[in-house]
Amino acid sequence: MSSLSLAVRDSSTMLRRNLLHARRYPSLTLNLLLTPVMLLLLFVYIFGDTMSAGIGGGDRSDYIAYLVPGLLLMTIGSTTIGTAVSVSNDMTEGIIARFRTMAIHRPSVLVGHVVGSVLQCVMSVVLVGAVAVAIGFRSTDATALEWLAAFGLLVLFATALTWIAVGMGLISPNAEAASNNAMPLIFLPLISSAFVPIASMPGWFQPIAEYQPFTPAIETLRGLLLGTEIGHNGWLAIAWCVGLTILGYFWSTSKFNGDAQ
Repeated sequence: MSSLSLAVRDSSTMLRRNLLHARRYPSLTLNLLLTPVMLLLLFVYIFGDTMSAGIGGGDRSDYIAYLVPGLLLMTIGSTTIGTAVSVSNDMTEGIIARFRTMAIHRPSVLVGHVVGSVLQCVMSVVLVGAVAVAIGFRSTDATALEWLAAFGLLVLFATALTWIAVGMGLISPNAEAASNNAMPLIFLPLISSAFVPIASMPGWFQPIAEYQPFTPAIETLRGLLLGTEIGHNGWLAIAWCVGLTILGYFWSTSKFNGDAQ
């Protein structure tokens, strides 16, 4: 077999392995998925009217529209924590050492984790999106091209965060440490424009919320789905995604290959 055919075959095998693990042990994914769903319900039904008035909206439906794009990206960050835990388990339970003795394409182990995680992120986003639609979210002004662009942004963002999560899993001595190391992936959306406009935050805090990867991605997704102004956020979101993907890829592969020596 050619090296490309071998890489595709082994990566597909590792992908099936990770999807089977996710299906057999769904509790981790479900627990991580509960966080954005509970925040969605909490902010809509408990704080919705007050928050809507705070952003200049008329009623709770205005805040639902504002909130959902940020929650969708938060769902991706939450789901990738499970990837860090899964990678850490593989590293500490000896299966990776076994794989290294076999005639397989070495990067396929990480590729299987990444592709599997991206697919789980997409499914999680669909589930959270379904909950949002059920409680009143609507995006009637978005065109088919804007929906396609929104989907592409979500996949690109999921790929970027997954590679970072893989690196966090590789440097963690156990699953608990991996979960703790990956917590910024769910904490950063809380200090972004996901819940309130940046202009409403204290002046000293605004740069923290603005100059991080979630805010431009949220504003871009919000613009695509709701027709709000995107401005320079689109290019910033793409730059963050590409940069984090490259950083995560080289970090993960260098750590993975270094541990084999």
